[in-house]
Amino acid sequence: MNRPRQFDLICFDWDGTLFDSTALIVRAIQQAVLDVGGARPTDEAASYVIGMALMPALAHAAPDVPKEKYPLLGERYRHHYLATQHDISLFEGVLPMLAELKSRHHWLTVATGKSRRGLDDVLASRQLHGIFDGSRTADETAGKPHPRMLHELMREFGADPERTLMIGDTTHDLQMARNAGCASVGVGYGAHDTHGFDALAPRFVARSVGELRDWLSAHG
Repeated sequence: MNRPRQFDLICFDWDGTLFDSTALIVRAIQQAVLDVGGARPTDEAASYVIGMALMPALAHAAPDVPKEKYPLLGERYRHHYLATQHDISLFEGVLPMLAELKSRHHWLTVATGKSRRGLDDVLASRQLHGIFDGSRTADETAGKPHPRMLHELMREFGADPERTLMIGDTTHDLQMARNAGCASVGVGYGAHDTHGFDALAPRFVARSVGELRDWLSAHG
C-alpha cells in the first residue's frame, strides 16, 4: 500500500548534489597540486573530477605530477579540504525534499566519491540523523562510473534496477547509473556543465533543488 510511485530506491550523490561543496573542493584540489609543485588546474579541470575516487581524481586533475608524489598530493588535498569543510552546507531546500521523500517510503541512500570517514563526519550532524537508509563510498567499493556502488545498494535493499534512481551533478554519476541499468536524474547546479548529460539519457535535468523536488513529487 505504501509502495512509491515509480522508484523504491533513490540514490543521491553527495558533493554538488545535496551538499554545496563544489567551490571548496576545486580550491582544495588546486592548492594541493601547487603544494607538490604541479601546475594549477583550471576551475573546469578541477571540477570535472568531482565525484571520482580521490586518487584517480587528483591524478586526472594533475597530469604533470609524478606518481611518487601522489601520497603527498592526497595528504595536501585532505589538509586543505578539512581546514574549511565546516564552511559548507546543504543546498537550500534539500532537507524538506528528503523529508518528503522519506514520508513517501522511498529508501534513501548516498553513493559518493568521498571517503567513508568523510561521509560519516557530515552524516553525523543532528539534522541528517535517520534520513538515509544506506550509503557507499569510493574507498570501500569501486569509484564512479563503475556500477558497483549501485549494485551493492540494490542488493542490500532488494531493489530492482528499473525501480532505482540515481541523482547526481556529474557525468560520472549518470554513467554509473547507465552502467548499473538504472534511471538517472541530473542536476545543473553542481560541478559539471549539463551539455554532457544528454548523451547519458537522464530522465530529467533539474536546474535547482526546487525543480528536483517538484519532479520527484510528480514522477518519483
